[in-house]
Amino acid sequence: MRYVFRRGWFSAILLGISILLTAGITNAAPPQFAQVTPDHPLTLPQDTGAHPDFRTEWWYATGWLTTPDGKPLGFQITFFRSATDHDRANPSAFAPTQLIIAHAALSDPSLGKLLHDQKSARAGFGLAYAKQSNTDVALDDWRIVRSPDGSYAVNVIARDFTLKLTLMPTQLPLLQGEGGYSRKGPKPAQASYYYSEPQLRVSGTVLRAGRDSQTGNDQAVTGIAWLDHEWSTSVLDADASGWDWLGANLDDGGALMAFQIRSRTGTKVWAHAALRDAGGKITQFGPDQVSFVPQRLWRSPRTDASYPVQSLLRTGPIEWLLKPLQDDQELDSRQSTGSVYWEGAVTVNRDGKSAGRGYFELTGYVKPLKF
Repeated sequence: MRYVFRRGWFSAILLGISILLTAGITNAAPPQFAQVTPDHPLTLPQDTGAHPDFRTEWWYATGWLTTPDGKPLGFQITFFRSATDHDRANPSAFAPTQLIIAHAALSDPSLGKLLHDQKSARAGFGLAYAKQSNTDVALDDWRIVRSPDGSYAVNVIARDFTLKLTLMPTQLPLLQGEGGYSRKGPKPAQASYYYSEPQLRVSGTVLRAGRDSQTGNDQAVTGIAWLDHEWSTSVLDADASGWDWLGANLDDGGALMAFQIRSRTGTKVWAHAALRDAGGKITQFGPDQVSFVPQRLWRSPRTDASYPVQSLLRTGPIEWLLKPLQDDQELDSRQSTGSVYWEGAVTVNRDGKSAGRGYFELTGYVKPLKF
């Protein structure tokens, strides 16, 4: 893991010395992390903030944007908070008890490839943090913050693009699983707390290096987004190698979330889906009712991995065809989370008819993920 601090080599040396001094001078036991249980109801908006007593957490916003000339763009911004095994009683300001990681990506079919960037740092010094009681996560000049009206301000200055977006809720959050307790495997402890905010109305600007920067003008965009917030401690099943996940905003105002956890042999370890219709009725689908069936593979010229970028999702009797905005939406995050995954904007057809747009995530196709 590399740590991002803009203080030059002298600070880097001090940082290294601090790690040595704080990493082995005590025999303190590693921290005991909180566990996910089915009897703990989520409380919003308080639970939109960070939960540092759990090992892993992320805030994940994806969506489709439209430029003034009607061209589609996809975007993704994810902030991760990861608690380490470092002694929390250590008084050093440099003690790496919490790590903040961020990924950002822009899908532009006119380029034919994904623009993406990543950052990571230990929490502290006002440079990287995840605040409690309200969504406010930052890493240098990347930030997502929730306002009292429930809207989210997203600011990302990446290597090849800049996003300045406002995500405004148009409906209530969707608590996943059983009131926010979301199973991720056959054992009850293999679970997370998880809610989504579908149908977020987007406004803001995009600046793309080499194109918009030639004129110096940010390009106004509008669109629809989806936000996930999830936190947990327990790892997935020992046989799990990755997952397929979809979050889709439906044209009629509904929302669809579906995922499957795959084993190292490609079989299904666990699966779940939730469909909220335009009237607010929620239908849950269990592991036996959810499947992802590859329809077309795309092979990455960089990693040689084959991703099922076009897939047929079945939720009970309903069939959803997922088709990518562009094939090359592979994100290499080996400098931050250590993984490579496909994260892409997709159109969604229901029973052969256009039904919506969403984001499709495919992990563990390069190599099994280490959780």
